[in-house]
Formats: sequence, structure tokens, C-alpha cells
Amino acid sequence: MTETLKLGIPKGSLQKATIELFRRSGWKINVNGRSYFPDINDESIECTLCRAQEMAVYVESGTLDVGLTGKDWIAENDSDVHVVTDLVYSKASARPARWVVAVASDSAVEKLEDLAGKKIATELVNYTRRYFEQKGIDVSIDYSWGATEAKVVSGLADAIVEITETESTIRAHGLRVIHEMMQTNTQLIANHEAWKNPAKRKKIDQLALLLKGALVAEKMVGLKMNVPESGLDKIVSLLPSLTAPTIARLYQSDWYSVESVVSSDTVRDLIPVLMENGAEGIIEYPLNKVI
Repeated sequence: MTETLKLGIPKGSLQKATIELFRRSGWKINVNGRSYFPDINDESIECTLCRAQEMAVYVESGTLDVGLTGKDWIAENDSDVHVVTDLVYSKASARPARWVVAVASDSAVEKLEDLAGKKIATELVNYTRRYFEQKGIDVSIDYSWGATEAKVVSGLADAIVEITETESTIRAHGLRVIHEMMQTNTQLIANHEAWKNPAKRKKIDQLALLLKGALVAEKMVGLKMNVPESGLDKIVSLLPSLTAPTIARLYQSDWYSVESVVSSDTVRDLIPVLMENGAEGIIEYPLNKVI
């Protein structure tokens, strides 16, 4: 009998992006109303919705076998878990977010040492406290329940420690960044005992393989085109493929079908060049996974 893997899905801002990533990986997760136990089309997995801030705690204790959470919340809880793999994705972009120290734009504070004796508001309390203690800077740290950027504006704090990807929200509140504390991204983590269990580890490895494959595919597209024999070498030289392109002669013709996988960032500039060099019938198609 297959052992059931207890999987934690982050509830909140990452929930939608995580469920979409699983869909592209082959698992359909259906959240039913206010239930904390979504359905999944895999009998060997049981899903539980859990705040990303608490995920590492439940995985460490064995309440969950495996889960997805930020590197920041593992550090915040000082959790002893096995990091299976990094999964760089978010609700807004596919790049790591940053925890930064920010002050009012007109503040005299220019560096961390200038914050000595001052008050900092943040949700990342434990990590921030350890960070400043290691640097020998005495600060007062208050937990922020939300709207952290407004704490400086309202005079409730001298500085904040907040997560950002573009700094646009920080700047919109009249703040400026003076220091980056850490970069963070989503990680697939496992309980140590679950990782030692052969059956559960096999399932966890499957999750990691396909989730990473879906993330790679997100940045790639497939290209297929017809190319005359006279221009084949030139077209092949233009294709920045993962490996050599697939080439097949068209039936009773001196034309070839050429198929390749390329970066989605380059395809808009590549297609006109391919056409200028004789390619015809170009088809671009999305990919679900690249393994």
C-alpha cells in the first residue's frame, strides 16, 4: 500500500501561483470554499493549506511531510528541515524577493549603524533581531501586523524591514532603501524523517522534478518551421536551442521541417530573422515542462 504524502500548500499571496505551478506540473488542486484541505488528483497525496510563515514549523514537527515556503520564513523560525530544491516563482515575478531596511526619504539615517537606539517595525522579527545583534547594533524591534510601510510615515517606527521585489511600494510611501538583509525565494522543504522514508522520498523527488520542469518551461517556447534545403544550415545556426534542433525532410520535397526549443525572451526578435533567411510556416507554441 502506497504511503500518503502530507503536502503543505502556502495559503495567502502565494496560493494562486502555487496551485497554477502544480497544474502545469500535472497536479490539479481544487480549493473548496473555506476548507483547509484541498482536493488533489493524486491518491498518494493529501493537501493542507497553511500560512507560509508557519509552514517550516509544521514540516519540522512532522505534521506535514513536505511543503512550500520562503527561505525567509525558514530562517525566521530557525527551522531544521531538509531543503529539497529552490523554486523561484512568486505572485508577481519569477525572481527572488529581498528583505530590505528602509527609512523615510528625508531621514538622516544613511547606514545600519545610524539606527542604533532606534525603533524598527517588521513582520520578520526573529531574523531581524539576530541580524542586528550579530552586527552589534542595539535597536528596538516591534512586530508589524501589516501596512508596515506606513509605520515610518505615521511616526510609529524609525525604520522598517520589509520584503520587496521592485521597491515600488516602498518608494510610493516616501521611503528609501538603505540596506539589503537577505534574498529569498520559495523552497520545497521536507521533514527529515519523511526524506529518509524511501516511498515518501520517491514521491518528493517526483514533485521536485516536475515542479522545476514547469518553471523551466515557463521561460521557453517551442518553434516549428519549414525551411528550404538551400537555407537549412543558416537557419540552424540562428537557433539558440537547448540541444541540436530536430530536422525532418518533408515528403517528396527539398524542404525540411525544423523544430527547436528557445528562450521566450528571444523569440520576438528571432522570428523576423528566421523569415528573412527563408523560414516559412513558423509556429510558436507554449510548453508545460522542460526536463
